[in-house]
Amino acid sequence: MNLEDYLHQNARCYPDKVAVVCGDTTLTYAQLWQEVARRAQDFHPHEVVCFRSSQDIDFLVTYMAVHLAGGVAAPLEHGMPDTLFERISSAVAHSFTLHSSLPIADILYTTGTTGQSKGVMVSHRALIADAENLIAGQGFSHDLVFIINGPLNHIGSLSKIWPCIILGATILIIEGMKDLNAFFRVLDTPPSSFLLPPSSKLKFATFFVPATIRMILQFAPDRLASYAHKLDFIESGAAPLPQTDMKRLCELLPHTRLYNTYASTETGIIATYNYNDGRCMANCLGRPMPHSKILITLDGLIACQGDTLMSGYVGDPELTATVLHDDTVFTSDVGILDEEGMLHLSGRASDVINVGGFKVSPIEVEEAAMASPMVSDCICISASHPVTGRALKLLVVTPPGQKLDKRTLARYLADRLEPYKVPMLYEQVDTIARTYNGKLDRKFYLTP
Repeated sequence: MNLEDYLHQNARCYPDKVAVVCGDTTLTYAQLWQEVARRAQDFHPHEVVCFRSSQDIDFLVTYMAVHLAGGVAAPLEHGMPDTLFERISSAVAHSFTLHSSLPIADILYTTGTTGQSKGVMVSHRALIADAENLIAGQGFSHDLVFIINGPLNHIGSLSKIWPCIILGATILIIEGMKDLNAFFRVLDTPPSSFLLPPSSKLKFATFFVPATIRMILQFAPDRLASYAHKLDFIESGAAPLPQTDMKRLCELLPHTRLYNTYASTETGIIATYNYNDGRCMANCLGRPMPHSKILITLDGLIACQGDTLMSGYVGDPELTATVLHDDTVFTSDVGILDEEGMLHLSGRASDVINVGGFKVSPIEVEEAAMASPMVSDCICISASHPVTGRALKLLVVTPPGQKLDKRTLARYLADRLEPYKVPMLYEQVDTIARTYNGKLDRKFYLTP
């Protein structure tokens, strides 16, 4: 079955169950199916449909209607300039003729933080396998309300739609997380808004990038804790989550499942770990889920196998062959599997900084720095140095009203890191560059 087969099935079995809520608009499964079936008449089989991502029900209808018509959905960034949108639309339509025999559901464009953005082809089979991995690994259920707060043209948020549709759960879409009050207000939504009796107990789940978690912990920790009884689980992904933030979330939400997930557009949803397990292991991403397998190469890089893998990069078989071969996606992520079969991530091979012959993972430095009360946000980069040539430099955002005490922070790090991992240079900055989905934008800081 494809995703739209499940939608049709739910429209027959649960016609009055609320499928999606956005603002003042609510659609039941019967109504959502009717809208999708009607919109599907606007599209054609094997057609690649590029459209702008939006945080609304119209996105969901368009996305599924393209599939129902036998087409390929290619959601693009909402704020993309018109000229770039037209150029990608034309290029992907031309390139996809090379792959028209493949059962492709989506073409998802990567963020391009480590290189040029690429169009990743995701098959219907991979989409369903991703959904089933999430259902098995995180406990999605029929009575769940999942809050979508991130851009739907990327796998982080888009992938949460898939298990909800399969199980007949409810999707609640909001416009990002810049307004924390808007997020908390949806947690106050009464059962009647979901066509449920007043006595019904709602359970919510959501996906946050680490930057959003940090923002909530800084500005609204007590308010988050007040909703602990309503939050079934929270998933984080897209970038490492500092262990200090992990521990704080466990304290605030002692009975909520809190997941770190290993996933990418190329690999699909691979592994997940509930760090609210009493151990709260840093950089642990759990065991592979049912449709996935993890291998560690001789170079220490993570390789993935299973039904969730991409079908390739659209129009670029040569680039595809460098990443996908032997039914395996070879990543640039450095990791290990422990004796329990749990994946631990060390960072990306391309992020490793070579200083005086020593190789340093910037994630380890940032993890240590984020545990300090002097640091609200930071990034460790390579910088030129008049004596050593290259040196570690830590850019730091301090709490409001505080001035960075460089020597105190250096001593703090020296107590927690090997000497060669302690940055020589420090700079206080107002903000740290991040991509719009919350990742540290390391490419922004690259220097000759």
